Amino acid sequence: MSSREYTVVGAGAIGGTLAWHLAGAGHPVTVVDADPDHVAAIARNGIILERDGVRTPQPVAAAYTLEQVSAPLGRVLLAVKAQATRTAAEWLAGRLAADGYVASLQNGLNEELIAEYVGAERTVGAFVDLFADVVAPGVINDGGAGAIAIGEMDGAPSARVRDLAADLGAWGPVTVTGNVAGYLWAKLGFGAMLTATALADDTMGDLLDRHRPAAHELAREVLAVAAAEGITLEPFDAFEPSAYTDGADPEKAAAATDRLVAWLRTQTKTRSGIWRDIVVRRRATEIPTQYAPVLAAADRHRIDVPVLRVLLSQLAEVEADVATMSEKRVELLDAVAEREVR
Repeated sequence: MSSREYTVVGAGAIGGTLAWHLAGAGHPVTVVDADPDHVAAIARNGIILERDGVRTPQPVAAAYTLEQVSAPLGRVLLAVKAQATRTAAEWLAGRLAADGYVASLQNGLNEELIAEYVGAERTVGAFVDLFADVVAPGVINDGGAGAIAIGEMDGAPSARVRDLAADLGAWGPVTVTGNVAGYLWAKLGFGAMLTATALADDTMGDLLDRHRPAAHELAREVLAVAAAEGITLEPFDAFEPSAYTDGADPEKAAAATDRLVAWLRTQTKTRSGIWRDIVVRRRATEIPTQYAPVLAAADRHRIDVPVLRVLLSQLAEVEADVATMSEKRVELLDAVAEREVR
């Protein structure tokens, strides 16, 4: 296998995990992160991946803060939080090599924004469903397997996508797709369900199991907007978007949620990254940024998304005061969802 250089911008849960595997496969990897403590720990010890209580270090070629980067960048894997995309894309625009590209290994719909700064021809789309958490500077906990799909935003095949997929195969199976948008919108449906679980202090699987009206209606609302946008949805991992679309058989949705809950319970990461941002890291989540395009599209198509709007309002209140986190907030979503279904 050929050795290719990569720069990973944002060495958190997603970026750090993938950088660990790329470096372990022999690719020269430079990580860039805004957190100087995280960067210093990686420069000193490499990226440490924790799995089942065992910590394994992996050296990388270099670790820099943003201010330390000067050379033109070739293959860039962008893994910053969604709310930092504009700042990162602007920063990359002046540093990306003429033949370089930026692959958005992020949550949400970020490719269009990235393309505004670096050009559509230098933007690669990607979907990542990866269960991991940064637990200390330089240390990432691997919380379970997920899925990755990569493709050009125009759907055309390309050598750079095939090469990137092959290299990320060091992490696990990677799908090359002509429909990245189908994966990203499906994940927004799934993500809305998981976001609801961040309103309470319990596991994702148990909360979804107990609050199916909210979960099902959140997915349906988001996926209805996707349908209006002309998106063909793609299933991934244990999430079956067709079970939650308008007109789907309720029994099909119930069975799909049974499988989804069972799969979530196999993951060692039991609470969402959103929950962790609020409770552990005490920082703003990326959810408002992720779902802003969904709300904008809903407005364009005149689609009501009341449960999603209540969810975002509830999340803002919990972010402002973590002490107000309560399962009663998820029960409120159930009540709104049941009212809508009636």
